[in-house]
Amino acid sequence: NLELIETIRNHDKQYSLFWLLDKNKTAMGSRLLKFNIENPLVDKKELERRYAIIEKLRTEFILRDELREALDEVYDLERLSSRISYGNLNARDLIQLKNSLKVLPKIHQILEDLHYDKNIETLQDLYTLLERSISEDAPVTIKEGSLIKEGYNEGLDELKDIRKNSKNFILSIENEERQKTGIKNLKIGYNKVFGYYIEVSKGNVPLIKEEYHYERKQTLANCERFITPVLKEKESIILGAEEKIIQLEYKLFLEIRDIVRTYIHRIQVLAKTIAEVDMMQSLALVSEENSYVKPELTEEKCIKILDGRHPVVEKVNQVDYVSNDILMNKDTDILLITGPNMAGKSTYMRQLAILVIMAQIGCYVPAKSCKIPIFDKIF
Repeated sequence: NLELIETIRNHDKQYSLFWLLDKNKTAMGSRLLKFNIENPLVDKKELERRYAIIEKLRTEFILRDELREALDEVYDLERLSSRISYGNLNARDLIQLKNSLKVLPKIHQILEDLHYDKNIETLQDLYTLLERSISEDAPVTIKEGSLIKEGYNEGLDELKDIRKNSKNFILSIENEERQKTGIKNLKIGYNKVFGYYIEVSKGNVPLIKEEYHYERKQTLANCERFITPVLKEKESIILGAEEKIIQLEYKLFLEIRDIVRTYIHRIQVLAKTIAEVDMMQSLALVSEENSYVKPELTEEKCIKILDGRHPVVEKVNQVDYVSNDILMNKDTDILLITGPNMAGKSTYMRQLAILVIMAQIGCYVPAKSCKIPIFDKIF
């Protein structure tokens, strides 16, 4: 009935408490917020710590905005950690990891400037490795090449030079054959069945003389395809280099992946801290945007909420919202709420439960002031 994570009617996130509080920039922050809403804290020390962080983030709003901007560049490190541990990481995942690592020094500096009580490891050596090695436009598959940047491995660079020069040689053969035969639309193509071939349109076939050493390979509706000894010789060099490139790139990629695996624990620790930082900036932003106040946690058996508001109802019904006090002292064990249908009795009751949950995930609450004990159950 509290609609903490989803609404009763549509089972949808929209108009739930989670929807209201989720201003996270990362998937990790959103997951942690959801976990906290479903598992509020009873540790007063940790709650006071979170209130202090929100206070700092509300004061240092320029740093908070810079932090939000930087967090926007961070991919889901928890998901990437799982893929690293299962060993099914592809090159795109490593690019995402690299792009996340790239922004860590900035986040580290902002957290220092905020005097945040946790900091992050920037893993610059891992970033340098990925920046040097993995190609930006690498494919999803890891057995087709195009994974590794030039300059990372000398042997690979040599093979790529052979391939590049050979392909230039194919183009020069094409030009020579055009001049020799006088066939301007002659072209050299390639397919997997019989490799490189010279293609000549049907009308130009009579121009091919015996001394050109053309061997007919395929007849199509509007053209003929031929091979020559020179073309076959160059083909074996090109295809040999291509195969070696793919094999070597795959081997190098597996080596890089194994190195990344040694960082898994550090990446997991990093993900945990980033998730908390993201969740706290989200709670700070929501608290500021909606004029929430810092709860006062008391050891006394009393509730003193002045001008309390149901956060979601207030957000959705922005015009006519009426705030209410909720007062219970040590001599009051129960409140009996009466009134006509649609008067707001249920909203009033839910409001108290939601304010308690918000206060006990470490968030500010929608009220003029709020003094409550720490609750261990909501019925």
